[in-house]
Amino acid sequence: MSTTERSGAPAGKTPSTPEPASVPIKAIRLRHPWRMVFAAVIVVVFALVMIDAAFRPAYDWPSVGKYLFDRRISQAAVVTIELTVFSMVIAIVLGVILAVMRLSPNPVVKSVAWFYLWVFRGTPVYVQLTIWGLISLIYSRIDLGIPFTEPWLSFQTGDLLSLFTIAVIGLSLNEAAYMAEIVRAGLLAVDRGQEEAATALGMSWAQTMTRVILPQSMRVIIPPTGNEVISMLKTTSLVTAVPLSTELFTRSRDISAETFNPIPLLIVASLWYLLFTSILMVGQYFLEKRFARGVGDRQTEKKDPGTATGAFTGVMPVVGSDPPAVIVPPKNAPGGTR
Repeated sequence: MSTTERSGAPAGKTPSTPEPASVPIKAIRLRHPWRMVFAAVIVVVFALVMIDAAFRPAYDWPSVGKYLFDRRISQAAVVTIELTVFSMVIAIVLGVILAVMRLSPNPVVKSVAWFYLWVFRGTPVYVQLTIWGLISLIYSRIDLGIPFTEPWLSFQTGDLLSLFTIAVIGLSLNEAAYMAEIVRAGLLAVDRGQEEAATALGMSWAQTMTRVILPQSMRVIIPPTGNEVISMLKTTSLVTAVPLSTELFTRSRDISAETFNPIPLLIVASLWYLLFTSILMVGQYFLEKRFARGVGDRQTEKKDPGTATGAFTGVMPVVGSDPPAVIVPPKNAPGGTR
C-alpha cells in the first residue's frame, strides 16, 4: 500500500483546511477623566505657587541675584564640598573595616564593632559635633608614647587640630557607622557559593574580595551610599556646633546678620545645595548603571521557528519500503508557511 493511499493525500502534502475569516480588532482607548483633572489641578497649583513666589516682596529676588555668586558664598561652597568629600572618604574606609569586623567570627572583634555602631548611631550628630568642638577641654594635650611613661611627643590639642579637621573627624566617625551597615548588607547580598567557588579556584581572601565579592556587592552598596553622600552634603550645615563658620550655611547666615535680610541668603544657600545635590544625583545614576551591567539582560535561547510556537515540522519515518511522509504545518497555523 502506498503512502498516498494510507494518508488519503499525496506524500508531502496535507489536506487543506478553510482559513477562518479574520476580523479586525477595534481597539478603544481607555479614558481616565479623573486622572486628567488631577493633573490639571497640580499644574494650576504649581503655577500659582511660582507666580506668588515671583512677586512676593519678602523673597527679595534682586538680593538673591546679588549674593548668589558673591565671593564669600562661593568660597563657603568650596569648604562645604571639601567637608563632604573628606568626610565621606574616611567614612567609607572606616565603614568597610567595621563591616568586616561585624562579619568576623571573632566575638571580641564583632563586639567592638557593634559597640561603635551602637554609640554613633544612637546619639544625634549635632551632639557629637558639639562634643568634638570641646575636645580641647576634654584632652588639653595629645601625648605619644608608651602609657604610664614619659611621652615621646606632646602637642597642645588646640594647636594640632584645627576646626576644619575636628569637623571632618566628627562627620566621618558618625557616617562610618551607617556606611558599615550598608557595606555589610552588600556583602551579605552576594551568594555564599561565589566565595566557595573562588576558594576552590585557589584565590586568596584578598583576591576573592576584590575580584568576586566586592564587584557584585557594589550594585547593592552604591544606591544607599549615594544617598549618604547627599545627606552628608546637607549635614555639613551642622558643623556650626564645632564651631566652624566657613561653610555655606553659616556663612550665609553671617551675611544675613549684617544685612538684616535673612530670607534671600537662605534662598542663595538652598540654590547652591540644590546644584551640588543635582550633580551628585547624576553621578549616582551613572554609577548605578555601570555596576548594574548584565543584571536582567538574560537573553532567551533561540529556538527553531517551527518549534517556538508549538508547531511540528520534520520527516516521519514509515515502516515499509515506501518513502517517508513529510509533515508540514498548515498555512494558518503559527509558524507555518505562507
